Formats: sequence, structure tokens, C-alpha cells
Amino acid sequence: MPSDTASTGLDGVAQAAKAAGGKGLPPVHLWNPPHCGDIDIRIARDGVWFHEGTPIGREALVRLFSTILRRDPDGFHLVTPVEKMRITVEDAPFIAVRVDRDGEALRFLTNVGDEVVAGPDHAIRVMEDPETGEPRPYLHVRRGLEALIARPVFYELVEMASERDTPDGRRFGVASNGAWFSVGPA
Repeated sequence: MPSDTASTGLDGVAQAAKAAGGKGLPPVHLWNPPHCGDIDIRIARDGVWFHEGTPIGREALVRLFSTILRRDPDGFHLVTPVEKMRITVEDAPFIAVRVDRDGEALRFLTNVGDEVVAGPDHAIRVMEDPETGEPRPYLHVRRGLEALIARPVFYELVEMASERDTPDGRRFGVASNGAWFSVGPA
């Protein structure tokens, strides 16, 4: 951990993320810095990022932090080459806010600007909320990080769905990029 207190915590994470920037995503899966502790950042169920209880209002900062987010067995972390800080994620770290049919593919956009094409490497899964019984649909974004599919986007998927016989019975589902994903019982 750096000894300069100005380069630790939120400012240090932001500085290191900018320094690791460039085109594409930083290789957080290759970085193995020591765990430096927890940082009071929370991603709420609705996708809003908070720091010390206050929403982070700068969209560019949230997008920057989203590029250095990693899920490890012990939780979610913001990772730089020199620091690893655990954060709290209430559900999924991202929200899929848009879907478009692009030929044979479904192209999603997340609240942090990621574009993801559903398919074998980016699966759609639907869980049932244990408290409400409502469907909770997710899209795999990258390296174990998922986006909760927003309700209006899920309704669009249901409109695109067709029926298919599966080992679990007749199901509604959508096809994308050579894969088929169940969205619910027929």
C-alpha cells in the first residue's frame, strides 16, 4: 500500500484507474495486489453507486470505477496494480438498461456503458426472487460480473420470446448469437 495518504482510498483508486487507462478494459484479472481493506463504496440494487452514503454523481467516475471492478471468492473489489479494496454490492454491479435485436444477436447496453452481445460467453439467466417470487433476470457481462436486466428490458425480451420444448418442460426463451436462453415457463 502506498505510504502517501493522498494516493489511498477513493482518490488513489481513481488515480490508479486513470493511469491504467487506455483503450479497452484494464487487465484486472492479472493484477494481484495486497488486500488493503474495505472502502465505503456501495452499489445499490438499482445500480446507483454510493461513497460514504452519498450517491456518486459523476457518471464518468462511476464508469471509471466499473472498469476496475472484480469479483473474487471473498466479494467485490476495486483493483489496481497496487491496491485491492473491497466494496459492497447489494445485487448485481450493473444494470442492463437497453436491448436491441441485431440480426441473430441481442445487444445489451449497461448503465455504465458496457455493450454486451448475449451468447455462449454472455449468458442470460433468470432467477426467482425468494421474497417476491418475481423473475430476476441477469446477463453475464465479464469475468463473473453480471448486470440485472431492468424490468422494461426484460419485458422486451419476453415480447421477443418463442416457445420451445426443454427437459424442464415447455419454456419461453430468446436466441442470441447461437445460444438459446429460457426466460420463463410457457
